[in-house]
Amino acid sequence: MRILGIDPGSARMGYGVIEASGSSLKLLDSGLLKIESSGKEERLLELAGSFEKILEKEKPDLVSIEKLYFVKNIKTGMDVAQSRGIIIFLAKKQKVPIVEYSPSEIKMNITGSGNADKKAVAKMVKMILKIGDDDIKGPDDVFDAVAIAITAANHNRLREKG
Repeated sequence: MRILGIDPGSARMGYGVIEASGSSLKLLDSGLLKIESSGKEERLLELAGSFEKILEKEKPDLVSIEKLYFVKNIKTGMDVAQSRGIIIFLAKKQKVPIVEYSPSEIKMNITGSGNADKKAVAKMVKMILKIGDDDIKGPDDVFDAVAIAITAANHNRLREKG
């Protein structure tokens, strides 16, 4: 199963694609989409176009996205919520199933602690996928997206067993 993990944002979006086969997980692709447009509507259009290209290129069987769980800044939260709406809409338009996980669920699944920091998540992602420091390039958003994809793979494997 090909799983696309998304760490949504209004100015940039991390993504990670893994192949899950039983308990085996393999990193296929990862990266960061930087949204360069300045106007709100233009940013959403740019995000939509970039995400559609990823969907077309990667052809995922499942999209896993981080839930908007808690925001300190209401304006930022609204912008991220709109970005999530675009991602969910486009995935559903392509008939790709979507699963959502909170940040604490993802951290718990990857590290064993719902309060883990970004460094712990990145370290465990590399260990789980058996990859080196240079195999995933980019900021925390990229590691988070891969962690989101791994979380979906683990939950999917548990559902298939039970």
